[in-house]
Amino acid sequence: MLDNLRAACATVAARARHVTVDERSIEPYALALPLDAPDEEPLEAELARAGRETLAAFWITLDAINFGSGWFPTLRKRDGRSGYHTVAAGLRERFLRRGAWSAAELAALGAAEVAHALGQDPQHELMGHFARSLRDLGRHLERDYGGSFTALVDGAHGSASGLVATLAGWRCFQDVSRYGALRVPFLKRAQIAAADLHRAGVARFHDLRRLTMFADNLVPHVLRLDGILVFDGRLVERIERGELLEHGSEEEVEIRACALHAVERIAARRPEAIAARIDQVLWRRGQQPRYKASPRHRCRCTAY
Repeated sequence: MLDNLRAACATVAARARHVTVDERSIEPYALALPLDAPDEEPLEAELARAGRETLAAFWITLDAINFGSGWFPTLRKRDGRSGYHTVAAGLRERFLRRGAWSAAELAALGAAEVAHALGQDPQHELMGHFARSLRDLGRHLERDYGGSFTALVDGAHGSASGLVATLAGWRCFQDVSRYGALRVPFLKRAQIAAADLHRAGVARFHDLRRLTMFADNLVPHVLRLDGILVFDGRLVERIERGELLEHGSEEEVEIRACALHAVERIAARRPEAIAARIDQVLWRRGQQPRYKASPRHRCRCTAY
């Protein structure tokens, strides 16, 4: 599946009409990336004391709702926090205050309860999407894993790609686009769930190199401002006007696919690195004022 994703993104990059990968810039850019920079303070440090099941529940629950960037400008943001960090902080506080939602509770969750946990308006459209995703997650955990988050993780038998393959079949983690007749299984959130669980120590996956970049809207933005991706003028104008792109449109698929292909090209020049680590470095770079000052593409979907 992930090999198919790489091949599909390479094909999109070769055919793309709106986005170009500047191959000449790849090597110097790759060599200059600070891949040995220390990680941020773990988001779940206090939750780790609650045990492996709670830690697994936190990351799987968070990644089941790790989308909504097209709506983030309309959320009630915490001071100095991005949309993602606002959602993650609300969920973390809910876990610290009341513990994890059980699989049965997730399966019955409504938008109002999600909104209350995250400090948002229960009428906000995104809260309904979050609730539907969490209900689907709860139903799968109840039906297939006895309600256990760690049983889901352990069922992958130490394989990140195995976990991705499982989650790919769940509605709450689905993320496949079409580019003409070409199927592009981005699976951004299924992949980042595997990486998060490994980083948090819930799992020890032996095949993290199989993971690709987690195709969202921030890493492509960083790559564009850094000169690795070149968008055509009309696309840049639409983004800078704040116009929403349609999920699955030619332009939107090219942005995600060309970014993923570019990260693969960068990783090929840094053999000690993996795509997931490069993604993390670029995503953190995107939190800097220079990148936040310029609009990135927005798309209202459940993929990212």
